Amino acid sequence: MTTGLHLDHLRITLDDRRLVDLNEHVAPGEILTVMGPSGSGKSTLLSVLIGQPDPGFTVTGRVALDGQDLNGLGPQARRIGLLFQDDLLFPHLSVGQNLAFALPAWVKGRATREARIAAALEAAELDGFANRDPATLSGGQRARVALMRCLLSAPRALLLDEPFSRLDADLRRQMRDFVFGRIRAEAIPAILVTHDLEDALAAGGKVITPLGEVRQTAKPA
Repeated sequence: MTTGLHLDHLRITLDDRRLVDLNEHVAPGEILTVMGPSGSGKSTLLSVLIGQPDPGFTVTGRVALDGQDLNGLGPQARRIGLLFQDDLLFPHLSVGQNLAFALPAWVKGRATREARIAAALEAAELDGFANRDPATLSGGQRARVALMRCLLSAPRALLLDEPFSRLDADLRRQMRDFVFGRIRAEAIPAILVTHDLEDALAAGGKVITPLGEVRQTAKPA
């Protein structure tokens, strides 16, 4: 079985205009960057990958994950995580409750679930934050909680939708290192969409346009 995320001649068009044309394989722990300006098809690509294509677009080709054809499957069945620009934490829930919300139903028992949450907070260097109100967290802390919530849902692949664009320069570097490190540590295939060259190069993998044109094959030494 081929592991990872496979975009098999995936083509997305709108009124005969090609927006996306990709034939790529993303291995576990690898980050493929799709880079382009606003309106170039990046968001459209993500909507197709999560199983919610926008009306009016024509999609051909195949998306497969760990050898499973995802065509025709809805978002929940695909188990693909999506990390946005905004952290989207629930303001009425504590940090721990935000994390608990993401745990799959098959994680049974209060002690087991609490252990998963505690381990996630430790990995994010947020020990003891389970009862904290999200409103009391810094921007970087909120971003780390959002990532760990996404990872606790046990995604088989991860999509990153400009997740660093609203952070200042120092925090941006810290969060890039943290996010990309977790992706590699958990061996999750990931796709980053961005218009920022620094983000693209920091991911350390192949950088392409939505039409498959190669911008960069690896992070420069």
